[in-house]
Amino acid sequence: MVSTESNFKTYQIPATVSAFLARTHQLFIDGQFIDASDGGTVAVIEPSTTEQVSTIASATVADLDKAVAAARREFDGGTWSQLTPLEREALIHRLADLIEENATDLAYLETIDVGKPLAEAEMDIQGTLDTYRYFAGWASKISGRSGEAAGLPGDYVTYTRKEPVGVVGVIVPWNFPLQTLAWKLGAALAAGCTTVVKPPEVTSLTALRFAELVKESGIPDGVVNILTGKGSTVGAALAAHQRIDKVTFTGSTNTGKSVGHAALENMTRMTLELGGKSPVLVFADSDLDKAVEEVAMGIFFNAGQICDAGSRLYVEDGIYDEFMGKLVEHTKTWVLGPGLEADSTIGPLVSENQLNSVMGMIQSGIDEGATLLVGGNRVDRTGYFVEPTIFGDCNNQMTIVQEEIFGPVLVAQRFSTDEQAVELANDNQYGLAATIYSQNLNRVHRLSKVLKAGSVYVNAQSSIDPAMPFGGFKNSGFGRDLGPEQLDSVTETKTVWITLS
Repeated sequence: MVSTESNFKTYQIPATVSAFLARTHQLFIDGQFIDASDGGTVAVIEPSTTEQVSTIASATVADLDKAVAAARREFDGGTWSQLTPLEREALIHRLADLIEENATDLAYLETIDVGKPLAEAEMDIQGTLDTYRYFAGWASKISGRSGEAAGLPGDYVTYTRKEPVGVVGVIVPWNFPLQTLAWKLGAALAAGCTTVVKPPEVTSLTALRFAELVKESGIPDGVVNILTGKGSTVGAALAAHQRIDKVTFTGSTNTGKSVGHAALENMTRMTLELGGKSPVLVFADSDLDKAVEEVAMGIFFNAGQICDAGSRLYVEDGIYDEFMGKLVEHTKTWVLGPGLEADSTIGPLVSENQLNSVMGMIQSGIDEGATLLVGGNRVDRTGYFVEPTIFGDCNNQMTIVQEEIFGPVLVAQRFSTDEQAVELANDNQYGLAATIYSQNLNRVHRLSKVLKAGSVYVNAQSSIDPAMPFGGFKNSGFGRDLGPEQLDSVTETKTVWITLS
């Protein structure tokens, strides 16, 4: 089940990727690559071997101020602010073309940085490309509306304008770093905003390669600025910066609350896409074999490091034993190994900190009396590998059921009625997503209405598309990425009244 021990240097990777890794990477500010103001750097660690594979700059608050000034200048009166919507659209499409041309290198870099299997990274790059192409089309279609006063006496012409919100501060998570960056930048660029980006400290490589493509695309200097380094230094200061008009953040709920408090001090607009503990309801009338495969994919894809991972499993009592037996056997077929090994279907966790966190949660499940059905161990080899793990006989009072684990750990229990299933599913602080496996259309519609989640998947898991909004209820945050709904969060609506007299 586990791949053999490997040294990073033994992997066959494109020469262009090797050359990129060999460099010490700088910050991208105002169209130029520059060192951090204090010369600080951070090592890039490949998670399957724990070897250092590259070095990135570690930005300071002074660097942030410089990046914000560049974005501010370009928004307030630079080249970007003077472009027509069709000109912006053409530049975003050009950027998408360059991503497509460099898709192989980007996928390798994402695999090396995050640890995920190369096939998964290739899906991420395709999603990135699709997102920029989708929002490029919106650049020339954002508009207000004309209207009539409903009760105000007099003769008026009224209309609304949709204007870009300004400088957008972007804080990106480490699990899907390039694709989530596209989720943030696509709409912002289409609307005419400028941006300052803080990539994740542990997975910044693709953002830096992306910066080179931004430069090559012809997007004006200052529109996209990228500051790598420590979130505790730059991320916190970005959220509190007085010259940033909007903050968009994806990450943990606790960090998101800190970002929100900091942004609120300046009345900075914000979108917060936060944690999840998504329930999965499996009913007796579902296609069990298909559901087994989808449930496993929903929790083990990207080693469970997914905000909307289907991590809480509720199975109808009459099929519980059969379903769990099938699921355990299927889980044993997943191949743990480095992302660059062709046979790997589940890679390592992203870092030692994440490994320790997940192992602590597994121990909590054992201590609280859940039944360990499969997995549960750190793999005895170099790298941050944890076996795909399933707990049975859980209850909603357990820590592993209530708290986000962000690893390949599934917790399962039984239910008897539709009402009990919904009650159990909604009994959690999070509300990012939920999944229903059933062939009963009436049940699907009824339950989709009452499940407290921003997305409800039916007979599938984590169906994401740039045309459809994504975000959560409750402690999973507020605001939406993707879809036309996102455009409202990167624009301001201005109402114009003209009196006819």
